Amino acid sequence: MATRSRSWIERWDPEDESFWQQTGAKVARRNLVFSVLSEHIGFSVWTLWSVMVLFMGPEYGIDPAGKFFLVSMATLVGAFARVPYTFAVALFGGRNWTVVSASMLLVPTVVAFVVMEPGTSYTTFLVCAALTGVGGGNFASSMTNINSFFPMRQKGWALGLNAGGGNIGVPVIQLAALAVIGADGGPRVLLGIYIPLIAVSALCAALFMDNLATVRNDTGAAREAARDAHTWIMSFLYVGTFGSFIGYSFAFGLVLQTQFGRTPLQAAGVTFIGPLLGSLIRPVGGRLADRYGGARITLWNFVGMAVATGVVALASVAESLTLFTVAFIVVFVLSGLGNGSTYKMIPGIFRTKALAKGLTGEEAAAYGRRLSGASMGLIGAVGALGGLGINLAFRQSFQTAGTGTGAFVAFLAFYAVCFAVTWSVYLRGSAARSAAAATTEAKPQLSYAEV
Repeated sequence: MATRSRSWIERWDPEDESFWQQTGAKVARRNLVFSVLSEHIGFSVWTLWSVMVLFMGPEYGIDPAGKFFLVSMATLVGAFARVPYTFAVALFGGRNWTVVSASMLLVPTVVAFVVMEPGTSYTTFLVCAALTGVGGGNFASSMTNINSFFPMRQKGWALGLNAGGGNIGVPVIQLAALAVIGADGGPRVLLGIYIPLIAVSALCAALFMDNLATVRNDTGAAREAARDAHTWIMSFLYVGTFGSFIGYSFAFGLVLQTQFGRTPLQAAGVTFIGPLLGSLIRPVGGRLADRYGGARITLWNFVGMAVATGVVALASVAESLTLFTVAFIVVFVLSGLGNGSTYKMIPGIFRTKALAKGLTGEEAAAYGRRLSGASMGLIGAVGALGGLGINLAFRQSFQTAGTGTGAFVAFLAFYAVCFAVTWSVYLRGSAARSAAAATTEAKPQLSYAEV
């Protein structure tokens, strides 16, 4: 494993079993650990305003619709930040960009520390919420980077662990907020906890991570990925899984406060559970996808999400807080499982296309890495926009009807469409081709059933 400097690795071939066993696995896992740390803090900062609004009582003069718009702003900027962050890894190096992106988290945190008090204008709060979008961008660069370190057979587990460890940043900051509120502390106490943690994550990236010289910024790959229909199909499905996870993470506490009259402490005591379980199960979704195929896991996951969302809608109509909370948490868990299975599908799809082109071995693996890495930023960005849609749907539902029931019915219908798309694109055609292959001697055709 030759190096250009202390932090640049010149040769990287994880598909070579000998290379992987001797040196690759150790290096990849070390980078994964500190990638998770940086992404974890990034998610905490991105979802900062989901807990800041819990501190904003009547003295701030902001109604529930205004609070939903605040968290929507953070989601919007975080979604768009994911596109340039994806290509920054190949341009600057995974280690170098992790140092920069982790350090940038200081900006929204310090600014919020300065302005977080009654009397600050709503426009200022909107700008602060928008700045936290840099934390949302961290996910794209982190996933693109880790995708290059691991062999195909372990991508589901590695990407799931990386994303799941990052996603846990959501419930962790909510738990921290719960502790601060419970101790009668203010929002500046919470922000003061995170400022040194950000500095630590940037320092660890600088000391312990590596750049892969084999990863090159390839605008041709970006254009090719953007032209490929599967990039946009997977973006749509990722709206259903990750869009749900991040949208509900931002909105859950506000829904409990607005619809069920929970106090900030009562809301904070519940809101962390769903994101925590959804984060922890994401690697399981990736592992199941490695074993059974991401398309199959994703398909039945959408069935579960639709059923659980139907229960949430019924509980909303019946005003049953207990049933509403339990069903909502189930939706969180399933969204996390689906996050792992859908992201596993991405490298599998492009590897399958490489094989269909007649490529084999490292050539096929390189093609898959090239296209999947380029597509991840677009898929992650569009998926995050689903979170924006969820928060805007809640805002509209509460403005017009005073409850979130209408929004939940819309989400249920969307999951049904996601189920139909997954089946028709990745499983129905594959089943038909398998049946044809069993009765004819035709050349095997492109199949995505195992991705």
